[in-house]
Amino acid sequence: MLKVRNVTGAGKGVFELRLKLSVFCCFLPQVWKRELSLRRFILLLRRLLLFLSRMKHNKYVTIDGKTRIGLYIPGFPSAAFQTACRKFRQFEEKMPCTTVLVSVTSACPYHCRHCYQKFDRGPDVDIQVLTGVVRRLQEMGIAFFNIEGGEPFFAYERLRQICLVIDERSEIWINSTGAGMTLKRLRELKGLGVTAVMFSMHSPQAQAFNDFLGKDSAWDTMAEGVRLCHEAGLAVAFNTCLLREDFYNGTFENIMARAKEFKACYVQIIKPKPAGGWLENREHEFTASDIRLIKEKVNRYNLDKRFAGYPAISAQIMEEDPFVFGCTAGGTDRFYINAKGDLQPCEFLNISFGNIGADSFAEIYQTMRSCFPWGGENYLCESCSREIHYLYQENGLKSLPLTLELSKRIYTSWERGKAADLYEKLERLR
Repeated sequence: MLKVRNVTGAGKGVFELRLKLSVFCCFLPQVWKRELSLRRFILLLRRLLLFLSRMKHNKYVTIDGKTRIGLYIPGFPSAAFQTACRKFRQFEEKMPCTTVLVSVTSACPYHCRHCYQKFDRGPDVDIQVLTGVVRRLQEMGIAFFNIEGGEPFFAYERLRQICLVIDERSEIWINSTGAGMTLKRLRELKGLGVTAVMFSMHSPQAQAFNDFLGKDSAWDTMAEGVRLCHEAGLAVAFNTCLLREDFYNGTFENIMARAKEFKACYVQIIKPKPAGGWLENREHEFTASDIRLIKEKVNRYNLDKRFAGYPAISAQIMEEDPFVFGCTAGGTDRFYINAKGDLQPCEFLNISFGNIGADSFAEIYQTMRSCFPWGGENYLCESCSREIHYLYQENGLKSLPLTLELSKRIYTSWERGKAADLYEKLERLR
């Protein structure tokens, strides 16, 4: 039986002491072996402590004995957590990326209005090419693989092959609607190292949820998928894309209540982005007062002991704050490979640096990384969306992301803004 519990209050402090001691003991032998100088050992510890300080607003969650301090940070103790920590011992070059979102197929039975893949038309990339890149990514230091579709269970053999080539050095989560799930498949995936399945829940009401996804059976399919995951011993999480009014009319609170009923460990709140189906939509902007309200609500659920039994919340509005992480796209800490094989800075930024089925992965990855030297204060998916939409229409394109040539017009002229506070301070520790 899967055991999930929240770590709150004084328990967080006790856990942090244990975590710090373990990390200290993990890297100290490298000083004795002269693999790490004493000076860099101290800098490494300072970097890790700085990173941990930006996690204080989170509710920690223990899943089967492994505690995570953030949604995309592998559980501790684990080999995957150690992989994530090694990011901070890189001093000569850019610190490596640790998270990648991989789409294994564009096949999907639903028609979500907001889908950022709505115009990602084209055949799925050859699975042997994709598995080869995934192997390489793990060698490069990816600690967290987030695998999705379309609907990944509609291409189960492709999903299975990806999970097969990922070993314990990385953690695996899967995004799904529940369509195509079976207990046998979930048990097999758990045996291959999958930790959790994240479902979408954009409304707490079944009919509104079905309307949003464009299918009358969507809610029942999701609920059955949740039940199967619990039976298979996989953790359950939800993501939800909430509009401004949803934080004022009770929808947010009802989503949290539903997630608790479904025994979820996490709820990820996705900020509406002008991408894919919403590329031309400018109606979902949040004011400064809206953002303050949302942060207050998230902090209440994550930090107030009255809500200790609710799932932990990971909110993009908080993670993207310049004093937390800012924008970490482009391999600063995460990037995206779509089902066609396009290498994108993130799933919400509809540009491509190349296709792994046609181009050298090493070359297109380095081109992308050269455009993202740090985590920035400017959210490119928002600031560049108008030009992306203009180029999409002006050139009569039938699919996204933009072509290589048009994408280059975006990334050679954009304004990234200042480095986010965290990354600026991490870079100073050299």
